Amino acid sequence: MLSQLMVVFSFFALVLVMVYWVNASVSLFDDLITDGHSAGIFLEFTLLSLPAVIAMVMPMAAFGAAVYVTNRMSNESELTVLKAAGLSPWRLARPVLVFGVIVALMASVLAHVLVPSASGTLRQRESEISASVSARLLHEGTFLHPTRGVTFYIRQITPAGELRDVYLSDRRSAGRVMTYTAERAYVLRDDEGTRLTMRTGLAQEYREDDATLSMTNFTDLTYDISDLVSIGSTPRRRARQIPTWELLTQTDAVATEVDDSPGEVLQEAHGRFEQPLLCIVAALIGYASLMSANFSRFGVTRQIVGAIFLLVLVKLVESAVNTPVRANAALWPLVYLPSLTGIVIAGGLLARASRNFRPGCAPREATT
Repeated sequence: MLSQLMVVFSFFALVLVMVYWVNASVSLFDDLITDGHSAGIFLEFTLLSLPAVIAMVMPMAAFGAAVYVTNRMSNESELTVLKAAGLSPWRLARPVLVFGVIVALMASVLAHVLVPSASGTLRQRESEISASVSARLLHEGTFLHPTRGVTFYIRQITPAGELRDVYLSDRRSAGRVMTYTAERAYVLRDDEGTRLTMRTGLAQEYREDDATLSMTNFTDLTYDISDLVSIGSTPRRRARQIPTWELLTQTDAVATEVDDSPGEVLQEAHGRFEQPLLCIVAALIGYASLMSANFSRFGVTRQIVGAIFLLVLVKLVESAVNTPVRANAALWPLVYLPSLTGIVIAGGLLARASRNFRPGCAPREATT
């Protein structure tokens, strides 16, 4: 039974990951490729987002595997034979529990190691991409503001990299506004920085103190834009990127760094333990719901729908405890309430399934 659960779980996990991953990749493709970035960067970003997607779908895959295998064994009378051999629903739940623990261990590695590491790398790469020339300046037909006090516009970018009809306004100096317009321009990079070389244009200087406007025609003018496209400092960390041990032992310091409340930091830390536990809960609920059902020639559709409803109930409990935990860090034990609720539900269903169990006797099927 355990081997069947693992095989079906792998299939469901693969399908769900592909569905969620492709859906997220479509929007990411629009954001990166249309901005002129290479397919390699797109692939890097999608791979970095993969651990979070896998962690999200693992409870659903565990639930689907438990329901599918239990239903198949019931339809093929394997459960009937096992019950006749004296195995109670509690005893038959052992391989499901072992399966849930195995999935939970894999989910723990994702939650505590892979997801924080991938999120941190993705955050850093996003900062580097957003600071690049292509992402911050090279957009056709859009007024851009790469930094406070600067406005930049390009009407057209030719395949050769020439910028046509460029507008640049620099209002960073107090009491002085510089405006440049040019028919053509090029972005040049060297060891000293990044420069915008403009050809055939007009430079205007407006001084507010005496309300004077000076205009100068130029054929060739170079403007330093290094401070507009520089990568700058490392982006501030988020709670999702920080190791679990640091979240638990330096809660106040982390809360100050990421600009969150201590409750939000503890919720993130304990949520990394809670998420793997939900894999066990989902598997047990899926199994117990079908085991508690009486025989019906109409199948187990009603029980499967009921199991899905119970999972939704567990998620509702999870949503309900989020607000109080974020508001009061002392309430962090509530983070584990959804798993506790799920265990109680699964235990109740198994107790119901065991009521009519008689060791050594196969259950009789209803006759027409």
